[in-house]
Amino acid sequence: MSNLKIAVAGTGHVGLSIATLLAQHNTVTAVDIIPEKVELINQRKSPIQDEYIEKYLAEKALDLTATLDGKAAYSSADFVVIAAPTNYDSKKNFFDTSAVEAVIELVIENNPDAIMVIKSTIPVGYTASVREKFHCDNIIFSPEFLRESKALYDNLYPSRIIVGTDVENARLVKAANTFAGLLQEGAIKENIDTLIMGFTEAEAVKLFANVYPTKKVLNLSVSASIKHSFLAA
Repeated sequence: MSNLKIAVAGTGHVGLSIATLLAQHNTVTAVDIIPEKVELINQRKSPIQDEYIEKYLAEKALDLTATLDGKAAYSSADFVVIAAPTNYDSKKNFFDTSAVEAVIELVIENNPDAIMVIKSTIPVGYTASVREKFHCDNIIFSPEFLRESKALYDNLYPSRIIVGTDVENARLVKAANTFAGLLQEGAIKENIDTLIMGFTEAEAVKLFANVYPTKKVLNLSVSASIKHSFLAA
């Protein structure tokens, strides 16, 4: 695949593992608001505990830089991966998605043509609602299935790759397939089960994954007639 410019918003387990994975074959800029984390990443040291991230930062030839300047990072990106935190209040049954929406606003302001891929944990129906809220089609969703301290390993050997998009929009289906291809390209595992589906289905798979085993969730997603949504690039 062509070398793409990718910005990753957030350098927690999700964001830094994705940034590290994609930086093997693309120019990646990781964005965070904590100066100490940015400095450590630029020194090729991991600010979080993850054996594979630590190893890859120290030993691999990664095209990866970190910055506090989100505006600059997003303005030239082909894809912006949003891995900002979404804190869940169990008492109120409420996700705080303000950090995600702050990134979306900044991307729209500086690079409205960029494809935004939400990787943050979000409620079912959120992707469609935020696209409507910001009057922006360039937002898709890709759930993560990662473990803390094993995040990069789980990206290198993924159980499956799922991208939720507008399956009626050829441009966004192509973007979803391109992003799935980037994840496949960075992985070590081959022949990864990959599904392109609607937003709500992808969000539901992530929700069910917190309850059911991986294989059962994948079978559920296919048996629920999601398989027909898979479209080749």
